[in-house]
Amino acid sequence: MKALLLLCVVCTLAVLSASGSAEPKLNNCNEVRAAFSSKGFNVNDVPNKGTNGASLKVCPQGFSCCTAEMEEKLSQQSQTEIKAPVSKLSTGLQSTFTQRHDHFDKFFRELLKNSESSLHSMFVRTYGVMYIDNAQLFKDFFASLTQYYLSGSSAVNMDSMLSDFWADLLERMFRLVNVQYEFSDAYMECVSRHTEQLQPFGDVPRKLRIQLTRAFVAARTFVRGLALIPDVVNKVSTVSASPSCVRAAMKMLYCPYCSGQVALKPCQNYCLNVMRGCLANQADLDSEWNNFLDAMLALVERLEGPFNFESVMDPIDVKISEAIMNMQENSLQVSQKVFQGCGMPKPNSAIRSKRSTRENSFTGRFRPYSPEARPTTAAGTSLDRLTAEVKKKLKHAKRFWSTLPDTVCGVERTAPGDECWNGTAKSRYQSDVIGNGLANQVYNPDVQVDITKPDIVIRRQIAVLKEMTSRLRAAHFGNDISVDIGEDPQPASRPLSLLGITSGLWSAFLHYLDKRKENYMFRFFTCIA
Repeated sequence: MKALLLLCVVCTLAVLSASGSAEPKLNNCNEVRAAFSSKGFNVNDVPNKGTNGASLKVCPQGFSCCTAEMEEKLSQQSQTEIKAPVSKLSTGLQSTFTQRHDHFDKFFRELLKNSESSLHSMFVRTYGVMYIDNAQLFKDFFASLTQYYLSGSSAVNMDSMLSDFWADLLERMFRLVNVQYEFSDAYMECVSRHTEQLQPFGDVPRKLRIQLTRAFVAARTFVRGLALIPDVVNKVSTVSASPSCVRAAMKMLYCPYCSGQVALKPCQNYCLNVMRGCLANQADLDSEWNNFLDAMLALVERLEGPFNFESVMDPIDVKISEAIMNMQENSLQVSQKVFQGCGMPKPNSAIRSKRSTRENSFTGRFRPYSPEARPTTAAGTSLDRLTAEVKKKLKHAKRFWSTLPDTVCGVERTAPGDECWNGTAKSRYQSDVIGNGLANQVYNPDVQVDITKPDIVIRRQIAVLKEMTSRLRAAHFGNDISVDIGEDPQPASRPLSLLGITSGLWSAFLHYLDKRKENYMFRFFTCIA
């Protein structure tokens, strides 16, 4: 009798023990069914209560609310979910710098158009038909500047273009100030050969060459740097997750479902290890990315200072007018030197009187320059405003790739302490957080990463950033070593001539602009009787 009683007590305790150790939620998988359905899956794929999970490949086996088919579908869902926050952040970065690129590009293009329009209006008012007859020279000049901005030295050699412009202008002016003579094409070629020696336009061509070259190199290189950012972000952010990453993400995000704990979030350090493993290749981009952004920020400072595109282009009509005035004032000496070097030209038989000489020559006076009379600022903004905005964005974008795991594993997606999923149960995550980058993943306890096989797409983007950084640094010193992104750089970074500018020259330039505000009348061609 005693033995029978003892057997009953043991059986009762065994039943109670089994009942107490069972997960209550596994007796009812309704929450899992609702959560599974909310993801767009068929609710009928979820068992009503926990079943044997021996067929599961990722999540803990034993009694589970998941089947092998569910695990497969949730694996695909986990791949989408880890990409979603990365895609959102990347899309935001792309949009930001696409807008910045468009703003700068529109500003520089409109500034070019405004400068051409300003010169045309000024010269038409002052010289009328005599300028109109020679307007193509200036139209071609601005067309070449625009082409250089668009395509760089691959399309336009700035040195050669400017030399040709001044030589052509000298030829036209030389004929006008010496209308009493006839000049053959061969004679004018002789005049052109002596342009540099004669310096008919004073120091203006040299100064303008320096200012234009530096400003255009800086502007076009910076704009192409802005265009590169969205392109790199797009290529890097669309790199596919590895199978081991998808497996780790599934284990982190949806294995709690299988245990009936649909509201349980992953531990933050656990999430960091998973995401640092998944984004290891992207993190390796960070060093060259930061170097590139530093070079962009350094070039912005040049655009704000001595390489200011707006300061060069806005008063370019005044600068050219100063060159013309220098030629007019020195026309007698220039002509005498030409006659000595190229020979005395034949008198123009069509010019028979002093009066007719004056009628065929060109006189004109520049009206006083007033800053208020200049065209509306290009694109409705200013370079200072654009650079102030873009500097904030560039600084904010630094360390974007290395901080992605921290951003993805923010407090809204993870849980602290013991109240979190550690990969196997609701408990504290015990492993150390590993570092960023591919090399550190050899120690990752949650994602298997082959550190011997870096992603080809990302390595290519690292090379692209490095190449662009070299071009930005060259542009910082006024050197154009680039053509366009995607093309091979020139074999050597050969500085263009006269690219440096001393503080004295810059001060003289500023003094010149101040002087233009005075009521000073510029003269053009004065008749040579």
